Amino acid sequence: MKNILGIKYGGHDTSAALLVDGKLVAACAQERYTRDKHSRLFPKEAAMDCLSIAGITINQIDEIAFVGDIKLKIKEFYLKPAIESDERLDFLFKDFEKISKMKNMDQIIREKLNYKGVINYYRHHLCHVASSYYPSGFKDALCLSIDGVGEHETGIIASGKSGKITTLNNENVYPHSLGLLYSSITHYLGWKHHCDEGIIMGLAPYGNSLDKVPGQKNQSYRSIFKKILTEEKDFKYKINSDYINYYSERDKWVTDKFIKIFGPKRKWSAPLSKHHKNIAAALQDQLEHVVLKQLKVARKKFKFNKLCLSGGVALNCSLNGKIAESKIFKEIFIQPASGDDGCAYGACLLAYSASKKKLMPKKMHNFYKGSIFTKKEIEKELLKSRTKYECSKNLYKDVSNYLEKGKIVAWFQGGSEFGPRALGNRSILCRPYPKEMKDHLNIRVKFREEFRPFAPSVLSEYQKDFFHINQDSPHMLMACKIKKDKKKIIPAIVHIDGTCRVQTVKKDINKKFYNLIKEFYKITSVPVLLNTSFNVKGQPIVNTPLQAINTFKSTNIDILVIDDYIVSKWAKPYLKKLEMFI
Repeated sequence: MKNILGIKYGGHDTSAALLVDGKLVAACAQERYTRDKHSRLFPKEAAMDCLSIAGITINQIDEIAFVGDIKLKIKEFYLKPAIESDERLDFLFKDFEKISKMKNMDQIIREKLNYKGVINYYRHHLCHVASSYYPSGFKDALCLSIDGVGEHETGIIASGKSGKITTLNNENVYPHSLGLLYSSITHYLGWKHHCDEGIIMGLAPYGNSLDKVPGQKNQSYRSIFKKILTEEKDFKYKINSDYINYYSERDKWVTDKFIKIFGPKRKWSAPLSKHHKNIAAALQDQLEHVVLKQLKVARKKFKFNKLCLSGGVALNCSLNGKIAESKIFKEIFIQPASGDDGCAYGACLLAYSASKKKLMPKKMHNFYKGSIFTKKEIEKELLKSRTKYECSKNLYKDVSNYLEKGKIVAWFQGGSEFGPRALGNRSILCRPYPKEMKDHLNIRVKFREEFRPFAPSVLSEYQKDFFHINQDSPHMLMACKIKKDKKKIIPAIVHIDGTCRVQTVKKDINKKFYNLIKEFYKITSVPVLLNTSFNVKGQPIVNTPLQAINTFKSTNIDILVIDDYIVSKWAKPYLKKLEMFI
């Protein structure tokens, strides 16, 4: 038996994962413990929780698999560019402390975790690829990883063939980054880079990229973004530094030329105009165009009919939906923690594969691998909080009746999800109708931008009755069109473009969540629930019973369900027009 602890540290979304004899036993993002979203802190708490879940100590770890080739990072990202330009030399000096820290990573790991064993380092994008290929169950597959930047690569194309991963193309390197381009526009439109990119994805369908840009001689938004993000030969793309300048001027992101064309950076509090929506639409359209073209070329050249997606860009559900809709590949797999947090899992897999002659892919859709609590621990927190609660003898029926009446239910069960999506263990749920239910949830609890959609969780046996979908989507990472006759039945989860970010739910993956939706279906004839993450805007998803209780108390959630315990609270509506939901 071999115990491998994966560590992602350096940059955002730090995390830990634990592989025991080739099986993922635990995986946790640091943000869930320290409550700083997209945490950059060393994942000590996450690592300790992984060990606790497995019931082992740090002394029983055979290897720590660290995400990132540090020597290569320093050489390719800092030293080589510093020789070529004064701006990058300035970066080198500004990041001197950071570089020194990277060089001493062995020591940092050993001190933080009190670890004396083997430490090995694995390349960033190979960690991404491994994290999606091995749990896909695909014997042979094309693997695409796209994010901001790894060591210096911003994406790679690889093959997974009979358990062996081989890099096929790694020509896209910093500063030519699809992820950082998306972050640049996120920042320009008034939101946080490396955090709020999903907001831009949600905004894009409200715009029209073919509209003409005011004052630009009949040029459309799309035509300008074709100059910003250009296609090169085969798999290469290029970010035009005339418009985007994160490479040479830190924290500015866009150039004066960009601002001359599109106007000054939007302040967060400023109104959203059609102009801003059109910019988001043009960005999304060009991203989809470039990636789809890349995949078409790869499909033709390398002949694989299945695809594994990973990297932060793989969290773009609209892009993933377009890939599925294109039918370039017969089947797609996207691991739920496809961002940098998932790299810790990938590093474990690479380490385990290196220790054996062959590690074969095995289908895995159950990623509820985070913190888990006993009934005694839950009872203790409920008693300490002086919260009134009851233990339900017919949990699914009781909760479904609340949902049918329009109550907002916080649902806390089992191990927490690995990745940024709430998949039925740390969720806020409500009925997917009427259309105003979305606003009701937003006004009382979520406080999100009104244009952002919520997701449907549907019983897998009914997914094709409601949605144009050709495969399971258990991780809520694929947007698809709703069928016209079903739109009026579940209008609260339909985006403005007629798409839905679907989660398909199977009994063998999440029994409790499946049973709840099944009971709701018996009462309402609707096999769908509106599902969003159990948090409020700007905070990570809740992780512990105490966090769940505190979030419940500080919001207008009606019902909190922890395990079989039901805590109720009857809040008055904020708006008269929403009284029908209480």
